[in-house]
Amino acid sequence: MKVKIFLSLAIFSTFYGFAQEATTRKDSLQGGLRPERTCFDVLHYGLNITVDIVAKHIKGYNEIDFKTTTPTSKIQLDLFENMNIDSIVLENKKLIYKREFNAVFINFPKPLAQNSKQKLFFYYSGNPIIAKKAPWDGGFVFSKDTANKDWIGVAVQGTGASLWYPVKDSQSDEPDFGATINVAVPNGLMNVSNGRLMGSEDLKNGYTRWDWEVKSPINTYDITLNIGDYVHFGENYKGLDLNYYVLRENEAKAKLQFEEVKPMLDCFQEKFGTYPFADDGYKLVETPYLGMEHQSAVAYGNKYQKGYLGRDLSDTGVGLLFDYIIVHESGHEWFGNSITSRDIADMWIHEGFTMYSEVVYLECHYGYEKAMTYLKGLQQNVRNDQPIIGPYGVNKEGSGDMYPKGALMLNTIRHVINNDKKWWSFLHKYAETFRHKIIDTETVVAFFNAESGINLTPIFNQYLRQLGTPSLDIRLNKGLLEYRWRAAVPNFEMPVAISIDTKTIRLKPTLNWQKSTIKIKDLAAVKLLDEQFYVSLTRY
Repeated sequence: MKVKIFLSLAIFSTFYGFAQEATTRKDSLQGGLRPERTCFDVLHYGLNITVDIVAKHIKGYNEIDFKTTTPTSKIQLDLFENMNIDSIVLENKKLIYKREFNAVFINFPKPLAQNSKQKLFFYYSGNPIIAKKAPWDGGFVFSKDTANKDWIGVAVQGTGASLWYPVKDSQSDEPDFGATINVAVPNGLMNVSNGRLMGSEDLKNGYTRWDWEVKSPINTYDITLNIGDYVHFGENYKGLDLNYYVLRENEAKAKLQFEEVKPMLDCFQEKFGTYPFADDGYKLVETPYLGMEHQSAVAYGNKYQKGYLGRDLSDTGVGLLFDYIIVHESGHEWFGNSITSRDIADMWIHEGFTMYSEVVYLECHYGYEKAMTYLKGLQQNVRNDQPIIGPYGVNKEGSGDMYPKGALMLNTIRHVINNDKKWWSFLHKYAETFRHKIIDTETVVAFFNAESGINLTPIFNQYLRQLGTPSLDIRLNKGLLEYRWRAAVPNFEMPVAISIDTKTIRLKPTLNWQKSTIKIKDLAAVKLLDEQFYVSLTRY
């Protein structure tokens, strides 16, 4: 894996390549919200497939329950163009459809009335894309365990769930009443998917079908399968069911490593509210790729090491105090899975808050100073290559800086507010208010403004929509300190803390030079509290 540059590019820019390309009709079909998408609301997905591991082939159907929001004669579903459509059926009648790239436009013989409930069966088959390096590119992973038994996983965030099953492939719509995921795999292997195991059935044809049920709304990219020679262990912890599925050879190691789940859940439930998917239980599943936030079936591939595959992303030593994948991907249960961004251009709502959850975990168990040390160390991973917020409506993320810079922004806002009791209270309220909801940047900013009583909009705009960080400029005028902000956002204002000879002073700079009564002999005596504020300092 590289040591520094590769890690930065990999984890903080999972789908970085997408944001560098010019947008196309194909992009807008996948990312846009045209009438054929907004005219219906998905209620439930019922996925029923068979996986032929030798042929790397899947075949089956998705039973899609939906409710129309406006009268319509046409809807858009999605399935990658390399996959075959066998038929699309409504009320026992095959429907006419037209494909354009990965979009499937389905015509109904007569208009569907507003608020009518429909049940559509979408039969399909094909060889899904195989990932070259999951989870950084979307697709299936076909691998073997050390006993040479098949071990298969799939990760499609950013690429799209329609890579492997027919779906309304947009974060703007989750199935209100969850999903069933029934996957038939060769006898001797198990499939683990989201939610709770409802049972299995030997189909008497060399395959066993494993049936899973998700009761909560779920992101379409979170729906998953994991096939392997899994063993299961778990327990009920303070009323929450914990389940773990790992390769047989790793059971002993997993029982030790996964003990970290309990203190992590204690911390996150204290700070962010009750685990959002208690009806479906909490689950870690060992995967042949690094990890992914698959709701109630969190993918774990960190090889039972501390840090990120044994490395510290912050280079401070603090990053080796915890298993990065357990903590980060589980943090997504609150931020990304429970609270979801409407457009992937706003994926900082997932990644910035989740990287900040790592800091929260460290503070819970190792104290404030270690948490701030870790966060300051993450500054080295910020590239400032492009804005964090990407272009809307074209299935494009912004910069991978959404991870570290997003977390650094939230920490900065915490110290702008300068009242930890208030900070933890409204962070908890944020997670609870938007529990199981789909939101956007404007919603987040409005909430933080209202709860803090401070106009934080310029701060959000500076960090999310601009490159670089605000610079605190300082100079001496007749022995007195003068200061201002240099920032790209008009009317930018933000309190900041400095120290002079170990004394902490809070300033309220604007874009204009301000005088003070602070006497100093040398500007070198002025230090930023840069573990609290992600800004730069320029001495004139």
